[in-house]
Amino acid sequence: MAVAALAVSPAAADEEPKYGGTLTYMIPADAPPSFDAHREGTFATVHSAAPFYSVLIRVDPNNPSSTTDFVCDLCTAVPRPTDDGKTYTFKIREGVKFHDGTPLTAADVAASWDHIIHPPEGVLSPRESHYMMVDTVTAPDPSTVVFRLKFPTAAFLPSLADPFGFIYQKAILDKDPRWYEKNILGSGPFKFAGLEIGQSIKGVKNPDYYHKGSPYLHGFTGIYADKQAVRVAALRSDRAAIEFRGLPPSVRDELVDALGDKIAVQGSDWNCGQMVTPNHKRKPFDDVRVRRALTLAIDRWHGAPELARIANVRTVGGIVFPGSPLAADKEELQDIAGYWPDIERSRAEARRLLQEAGAAGLSFELVNRNIDQPYKYDATWVIDQWSKIGLHVTQRVLPTGPWLEALRNGSFDAAMNGNCNSVVNPLLDVQRYLPQSVYVASYGRFDDQPEIDLYDRMLRETDFANQRALMRNFEKHVLDEQAHEIFLLWYYRIVPYHSYVKGWKISPSHYLNQDLATVWLDK
Repeated sequence: MAVAALAVSPAAADEEPKYGGTLTYMIPADAPPSFDAHREGTFATVHSAAPFYSVLIRVDPNNPSSTTDFVCDLCTAVPRPTDDGKTYTFKIREGVKFHDGTPLTAADVAASWDHIIHPPEGVLSPRESHYMMVDTVTAPDPSTVVFRLKFPTAAFLPSLADPFGFIYQKAILDKDPRWYEKNILGSGPFKFAGLEIGQSIKGVKNPDYYHKGSPYLHGFTGIYADKQAVRVAALRSDRAAIEFRGLPPSVRDELVDALGDKIAVQGSDWNCGQMVTPNHKRKPFDDVRVRRALTLAIDRWHGAPELARIANVRTVGGIVFPGSPLAADKEELQDIAGYWPDIERSRAEARRLLQEAGAAGLSFELVNRNIDQPYKYDATWVIDQWSKIGLHVTQRVLPTGPWLEALRNGSFDAAMNGNCNSVVNPLLDVQRYLPQSVYVASYGRFDDQPEIDLYDRMLRETDFANQRALMRNFEKHVLDEQAHEIFLLWYYRIVPYHSYVKGWKISPSHYLNQDLATVWLDK
């Protein structure tokens, strides 16, 4: 996706960077559920902890919108696969140190990735299934890491650029694989400088950082604030320079009107979608007729432009990032329940299904996350949509940690949820819609072997036309035939920031990875 500059553009590429300054930015959450990126799937963890850590490879920070341009972080060169596409051999930089002075070697890289791909018993790894194609990860010597795959797939290399792939110390993982949930020790551009629980997290420049000349900043402070009004007030008064997750159009307009050329804005579609997850283990959501009724009631085509005025959602789409080659076009979407162009026909069918299932006038609770954008806005909208077919829905709003725990332990009827990913990699992005036996961060609590078999065929398919046809079948199965998830809308990311923040570019990526290392201040 092309970068869309909506106001003052970033600094010219040939402008000479200046060193110094502390970047203060807002984190739109009360706190992360933990600091362990191998365990978590929320921006609250990455926005808090990513600047402290190294990764193996990443999207080029100078070309962040690309889905194919990867550069090394800890490696010396991005390798080409051998063994008919089944072996990737990485050489690891020499002289890299963790912040406690311990040398970082290939053994740490291999152990970290093995922790993600093959987690020990009792340790959660929500992206474990992203690496189902990986057989082994080994470190045959201190400077070499080898990934051997079970079968070749184009989905593998982009998966390594995932910003949650923090590199941890092998010795710590061996001693306590859950140590990183509450502690921070990395080798990245910033060193941990302090945490005030529920208030802020701080980092200072790592003088031994292996990318010479970076970071330009002397430090950063991330301020936790789950209320949008608090974050906007901080930006408006220059108590914070930026919020990386994004704000709605009304806030953009408010800030531009108030601050003029002191504020800059970038915007982009975003690889992050909102949905409702029905709990298949609770009646009547074990009945596909009820789940289909829930999606049929929602008028996405007319709701999207209205919500886009107040919330950071905008685009109607299926389960694949809109505009990407595997995504459904409008005609294909309109063949799926919930996307029919005639909303009255759709709602009539929803009422019929509820009556047939003995669930007319159903009352239930929607569990939601204590995040304004877009969780609360989307929930208010979807509850109103359901009322139009006679449903009575109440909302229970929880802080991030308890909300995630409710999803994990199944203590909900239906829950607001999101599928947010970094590099646009549809073959892996859609794993969220598989059963929990395959994708551990799937919370619908259902079993569906035909769906698993269909996905496996799609992942292994090397012909694009065949792969796209399989994706359409998979999408129809998930959203219509079984209605495992009630997909709502795709996010649109609008990021206002003070004009003195330069060198940062928006992308479809949901997550701030190590872009702080390339941000610099000239004040």
